[in-house]
Amino acid sequence: MTVTVTRDTAARQERGSRLRRSSPSSQTLILFVILTCQLMVVLDATIVNVALPDIQRALHFSPASLSWVLNAYTLTFGGLLLLGARAGDILGRRRTFLTGIGVFIVASLVGGFAPSGGFLLAARAAQGIGGAIAAPSALALLTTMFSEGRERMRALGLYTAVSIGGSAVGLVVGGMLTQWVSWRWVLFVNVPIGIGVLAVGRAVLPETPRHEGRFDLPGALTSTFGMGSLVYGFVRAATDGWSDALSVTAFVAGVVLLVGFVHIERHAPSPITPLRLLTDRNRSSANAARGLLVAGMFGMFFFMTQFLQDVLGYSPLKTGIAFLPLTATLFAASQLSSRLLVHKVSAKLLIAGGITLSAVGLLLLTQLSASTGYPEVLLSLLLVGAGNGSAFVPLTSAALVGVAPADAGAASGLVNAVQQVGGALGVAVLVTIFGSASRHAASHPQPGWNALQQAHHAFVYGADRAFLASAMFLVAAIALIAIALQTHTAVSADR
Repeated sequence: MTVTVTRDTAARQERGSRLRRSSPSSQTLILFVILTCQLMVVLDATIVNVALPDIQRALHFSPASLSWVLNAYTLTFGGLLLLGARAGDILGRRRTFLTGIGVFIVASLVGGFAPSGGFLLAARAAQGIGGAIAAPSALALLTTMFSEGRERMRALGLYTAVSIGGSAVGLVVGGMLTQWVSWRWVLFVNVPIGIGVLAVGRAVLPETPRHEGRFDLPGALTSTFGMGSLVYGFVRAATDGWSDALSVTAFVAGVVLLVGFVHIERHAPSPITPLRLLTDRNRSSANAARGLLVAGMFGMFFFMTQFLQDVLGYSPLKTGIAFLPLTATLFAASQLSSRLLVHKVSAKLLIAGGITLSAVGLLLLTQLSASTGYPEVLLSLLLVGAGNGSAFVPLTSAALVGVAPADAGAASGLVNAVQQVGGALGVAVLVTIFGSASRHAASHPQPGWNALQQAHHAFVYGADRAFLASAMFLVAAIALIAIALQTHTAVSADR
């Protein structure tokens, strides 16, 4: 499909956009809409975490298949983000943004009424599609509405706080809704919020010039199904082993599809991932480190929520509240990073230092046992919050700085895609490691323990190994930053 817009139309759209950018009150409302959208799509990646035990009992998920409640969303979200970014460039970012929010609202409403596991997974996948359509246009509008320098760094600081803090907020809100009403409200809650975003967005968002181009559907499909196939292979291997025929077939299919994706992008007239975006050393290393960091964090949320509820006996609400210190620390660290540290400290040092703090927090979690108390968990949460909050602002800046306006949508989509796909793959890999370790523990029962004690021991043994693997993801990210990221200050103070 090709869309062509006349120069006069583009000029009028750009003039209207400039007029709206000149109003501080309009900028504030636009930032509000962008941040609320980002909160919705990020929160939905974790809000179901606290509800997972209830969802498992209500819809009869197995322990391994339960991860698909998360991955059905993150895979479609991450896999189609680049196509969503391209749609914003071609159709106009305001129109694309509002369409995505509409899809997200409908999918959330349908998912809340899900009568079966398959129905819920389909709704979660549709939520991911809506998020993939809306999120890149939101970030692209932010990068074009706020000029490089302090103004953009402050906006990016708030965006980063929402992006990462929203994940933790999702755990708190999910706990409140699950305990006070029902797990179904972790989906229903998006409906009134989304309607509000639609109403304000229609009133204040400027339209951007449309660009002639084509939708790269082959690229979008091969990337999405390729990543989905790899995740399926990992999840199936967790229950059926690495020699299982379907597991091996899924891995092979995933690799073939991803190789095909690269080939398509090299020859497509309008690729969803312009390969020139990957030639920048800082941008590529920042995105890769982001994916590894998110993989570890998503894994921590997935297993920690189950540990607090199934082993320590916390209620859903108490579980959500247990993550509040992480949320507060992350928000404070991200604001400190965006307002002060990025102007004073080398980006390499700030990113590596932040990821190191998070890695230490994850390593402490490898010492969990069935008798572990909350103080030990709290220390880990504080370290992870401080580390992620410090690192994500310069990571986001390094991934977007110097991007041409024509590539703003694609570059923004790439940032979000790396985050979501990294989370989905990370959880899949960690579920596989957890499954293997917990089966080993279950096959060696402890003398004198009852069945519940044995079950708790098997879970904790597997979770400890998963936390160790999460920490190794972060160690790999630190090594990547140390080797590949060029030393520089992210944004100079007077730029």
